[in-house]
Amino acid sequence: MDFTPLTDTLSSKSYDKISDICDELMLEFAAEGTPFQDEWPYAIHLLGHIYVNDINSARFLWKSIPSAVKENQPEVVAAWRIGQKLWTRDYAGVHEAIRGFDWSQETRVLVAAFSELYTKRMFQLLLSAYSTISIQDTAHFLGMNEDDAANYVMQQGWIVDPASGMLTVKKQLIVTEQKLDSSKLQRLTEYVFHLEH
Repeated sequence: MDFTPLTDTLSSKSYDKISDICDELMLEFAAEGTPFQDEWPYAIHLLGHIYVNDINSARFLWKSIPSAVKENQPEVVAAWRIGQKLWTRDYAGVHEAIRGFDWSQETRVLVAAFSELYTKRMFQLLLSAYSTISIQDTAHFLGMNEDDAANYVMQQGWIVDPASGMLTVKKQLIVTEQKLDSSKLQRLTEYVFHLEH
């Protein structure tokens, strides 16, 4: 079996493309009648779906994995544990599942990239949901100890009240530029002109 497209994607760190490439390769091998279940990189495939936050596809992939693979490849089970924590919205559990397994060399970089991405997602969630939050809750969501969490959010401009242990969230200004395309303006003008006459 030729996994060149997958290895190229992993080496180029285009992690957002892994799930699509794995899906295409799986369909290609199945269409050719090539037995692939024993050699398939299920852990990477699961992590690819998890990386792009496609938990439904990860669930369906997990259900299709042969039980012999689940029993003999603990890394596949560990990858699915991350998916389970995401499915149940156990935010701290996601970080625990990531840290709770000794990942292979192939998956270690992908897991580290997902962990960083997930921390950023959680930070954005906190940013949009809270105006003040405790350091303890912030650490829980970000999967860090309280000191690291406080330092992380202070770098983003949040304010710490050491007496109460609360953080004041600093909302980031969103600047959007509206670009007006002249062709769109021309079509709108023609449409309005047509309606009036």
